[in-house]
Amino acid sequence: MENFLAQAAIYLAAGVVAVPIAARLGLGSVLGYLLAGIAIGPLLGLVGAETHDLQHFAEFGVVMMLFLIGLELDPRAVWDMRHRLLGLGGAQVMLTWAVIAGLAYLFGQTLWVAITLGMVFALSSTAIVLQTLSEKNLMATPGGRASFSVLLTQDIAVIPMLALLPLLGTTTLANIAPDGSIQRAVEDEAHHTMSLVEGLPGWGASLVTIAAIGLVVFLGVFAMRPAFRFVHMARLRELYTAFALLIVVGIAVLMNMVGLSPALGTFLAGVVLANSEFRHEMQSNLEPFKGLLLGLFFITVGAGIDFGTFLRQPVTILGLTVALMAIKGVILLALAMASGLKHRDRYLFTLGLAQAGEFGFVLIAFALQQNALSPGMGQLALLVVAFSMLFTPLFFIAWEQIAKRLGDPEDSIEHDEIDETSPVIIAGVGRFGQVVQRLVRMSGFPATVLDSDLKTIRLLRSFGVKGFFGDPTRPEILHGAGFDTARVLVVALDNRDAAVQLVTYARRERPDIQIIARAYDRIHAFRLHKAGADKVVREMFDSSLRAGRYVLETMGLADFEASELEHQFFRQDREALRELAELWDPDIPIEENAAYVARSKELDKDLELALAKADDEPADKAG
Repeated sequence: MENFLAQAAIYLAAGVVAVPIAARLGLGSVLGYLLAGIAIGPLLGLVGAETHDLQHFAEFGVVMMLFLIGLELDPRAVWDMRHRLLGLGGAQVMLTWAVIAGLAYLFGQTLWVAITLGMVFALSSTAIVLQTLSEKNLMATPGGRASFSVLLTQDIAVIPMLALLPLLGTTTLANIAPDGSIQRAVEDEAHHTMSLVEGLPGWGASLVTIAAIGLVVFLGVFAMRPAFRFVHMARLRELYTAFALLIVVGIAVLMNMVGLSPALGTFLAGVVLANSEFRHEMQSNLEPFKGLLLGLFFITVGAGIDFGTFLRQPVTILGLTVALMAIKGVILLALAMASGLKHRDRYLFTLGLAQAGEFGFVLIAFALQQNALSPGMGQLALLVVAFSMLFTPLFFIAWEQIAKRLGDPEDSIEHDEIDETSPVIIAGVGRFGQVVQRLVRMSGFPATVLDSDLKTIRLLRSFGVKGFFGDPTRPEILHGAGFDTARVLVVALDNRDAAVQLVTYARRERPDIQIIARAYDRIHAFRLHKAGADKVVREMFDSSLRAGRYVLETMGLADFEASELEHQFFRQDREALRELAELWDPDIPIEENAAYVARSKELDKDLELALAKADDEPADKAG
């Protein structure tokens, strides 16, 4: 027990120390975890043989991650991805497999070993890529969606690969019975007692597998809602967490019993539950476990690197790693171009998927058991997989540098030629800007709508609203929209820095124009105020005021009284915001700005007195 606690403390301390440093240096959490593993493993020798066993446990983080991703996807979205899954993903797996197997065969490997190596290196790292895409908010980009499609296809491809590996080994042909069923060796029987397909003929195993998938779908559709209601009866927070874990673990066990990928099974369950009212509850309960287990997985990858073998042949291993990533990169780039990915998305797709993946460890271990690879070749393949994963965060850093040089990903799409102008320009028509433009237009005033998101503009046009695709922060586009003669500029951009940049430019070029800007929070409001905005509207402020007014009415105040208090609060807070904006210093954290904190306290007291006075006045008048 003491040894287990000591090892746990080492792994946790390594992550807690290394990841903040890596994040501060702009390297990302994945590289931080990998470096932490290298430090406590090969360099310091603080962990040893238990790393391999721990890695199997940590791989459960990948399973959880795919379940949570499934929760974010509507089943219709998965159906819409079918062409990418079968086309882009299938082409990547088959082409990479064929090219690497062919090259291995040309360099003297046997046909069976070459095919095995092709399988191992055709896969990419689901854990690293999806974690990094999520961290950098790239999942919604075309490159991110294409990467996810390929990764999902690869996870599906692991199933037939595992089925094929026994046929490539040198000692397993005799284990295939005349009826086509697979018979394991006697010494392996003890490890497969939970299998539901052991010894079944091919058609029987297929029926059991289909039944297991059907059971997951059936339970997700019909059983989850009453089960959650039952758990809710206890009103204990920890039971929600336990139930969410039970769902994931139970499905993973079932998938293992029928020989399917647990990651694939839990992803399917997540998609089935995507429209459930309990989706957010499951997400909040599982997210910490997913992050911790994924971090542990990356640490074990770093700790498991055999630097002894590496030091004996460093040139060979690094050369093979670079060659692998170059070959996959060429194939990925060709597929990206063929599929229509443009600009930064093309390079994100190429650099993000050029590594080997964690399922490569699984395939190599299984190939060694089946004698499809020799021990020496297996160790060499493991090192190539590990080093390619270690290089991947550096590839994402390289992509960021390329992205900065290339500029906006939609620069390659021609912006609209603006053929009409109006006295009102609305820059950004997301959920905030859309309400503004609807009110303005329905009140009889024309408005020129600009947005740099082509999908948003197309959506507006489908409802009969004319909008123009273009980046409002670009001077030529802003002036083309009639900025020189406009009376009002509404800044409702999603990017906070871009909003401040636009307000700064607009105020410098047109001191007389009225600028109304949307702010995400108080700090953003201060920045916009200093940039020159005339009126700053905090995104959630008015809706929060309305909710507070409803609370007051529910507590017994008359509609008029609640309305007066709401307006009084609004006026006082708006004046306070303007005053505090003068004291705000972007170089000093708010809690350390003594003048700001002191004046904020005074203004809060003034607001309380004003509200109390406003609350007493109706009563006095009534008396």
